[in-house]
Amino acid sequence: MACAASGLMLAAPLTTVLAHTPTSTTVSVTADFMKSKDGTWAGMMNGKMYWYKLDAKAKLWWSADGKKWSEVKDGMWADKDGHWLKIGETKLWWSADMGKTWGEVPEWKWEGPKGEWYKFDTNWSLWTNTKM
Repeated sequence: MACAASGLMLAAPLTTVLAHTPTSTTVSVTADFMKSKDGTWAGMMNGKMYWYKLDAKAKLWWSADGKKWSEVKDGMWADKDGHWLKIGETKLWWSADMGKTWGEVPEWKWEGPKGEWYKFDTNWSLWTNTKM
């Protein structure tokens, strides 16, 4: 297959893999994640940006300005699509129905409000990728 614009020859056609779950469609893209320097991630509620982070015991904290932090009592935040996320039973969970039912987040990865991607590793360290 030839790409006329760049003059590149491709050995096989490019494909995008789609996986459909009852609550969302996920596009599988290979990209590099880097460990977050400050362990914070962006979230949005009612059109306002918030920042979140975990403490050493995986308790969730939030801030409107990134300076003053308060514990999130219910331990939940929302992703770009409005899924609620929380940590429980040593896993990352999400709900698309306002917390009525919960499922484990695939690859512990979610999309932030501006298209950036985040994920946790098994030690609850935050990784980020803004290229996705």
